Amino acid sequence: MTTNPMQEKKRPFKDHRAKHFLFETDADGRVATITLNRPEKKNPLTFESYEELGDLFRSLHRASDVRAIVITGAANNFSSGGDVFDIIEPLTKMAMPDLLDFTRMTGDLVRQIRSCPQPIIAAVDGICAGAGAILAMSADFRIATPETKTAFLFTRVGLAGADMGACGILPRIIGQGRAAELLFTGRIMTSAEGHAWGFYNALHERPVLLEEAQKFARTVADGPWFAHAMTKKMLDQEWAMGIDQLIESEAQAQAICMATGDFRRAFEAFAAKAKPEFKGN
Repeated sequence: MTTNPMQEKKRPFKDHRAKHFLFETDADGRVATITLNRPEKKNPLTFESYEELGDLFRSLHRASDVRAIVITGAANNFSSGGDVFDIIEPLTKMAMPDLLDFTRMTGDLVRQIRSCPQPIIAAVDGICAGAGAILAMSADFRIATPETKTAFLFTRVGLAGADMGACGILPRIIGQGRAAELLFTGRIMTSAEGHAWGFYNALHERPVLLEEAQKFARTVADGPWFAHAMTKKMLDQEWAMGIDQLIESEAQAQAICMATGDFRRAFEAFAAKAKPEFKGN
């Protein structure tokens, strides 16, 4: 029997257990849900959860089952950002080398979210502040509730708005002027503003937020997930390209997708007036 060494490196995440947040999947493992789970403090991040999240998103490159990811928070809040006493207080006592290690670690989380091949949907409710807002910003899609309050409030604690890629990524989502306003003032962006500005793709009532996010994630997961990973890669890397370079990159990317069995199966299903079954190859 012929073996495929690269496929053998992959593993299912259906039974994965996280230590510093919740991780669960649907029945076949295709949609994973990450829940920030410190509701008594509105789900702040800690040194440990930063590191574990980064490691998880890095390892999902080798997932044999997960095709889309929902990230949310427990008890009607997304995340209040870095824990004041578990993170911010210790940071005030650190020297520059350790501070740089920390900011590089937090930035690496954004890097791993963006390079993770699975599309990520942030289901945001209640407080979404500081590093929590960065997590939402880093996702591929964001949905919220009317109660959502989003704030990039670094300036309120004497820091720059330049945190974890915010000065580069946020303007690309909502525009330079709006991003500058939020990053200079640290003010709350209401859910209505976030929706109108394109930060949030949709608003849903609180009781159905997670259900709607998971339903959307399932639609994405059942699609041509090799091609979805290519779309995510192109969306990410074309920011720094000129028009000629990005058109050539997309020509190569699409040619790669056209060589997959999914492309052929989609045509055959269309011709037979049937629903295609995508297999990621």
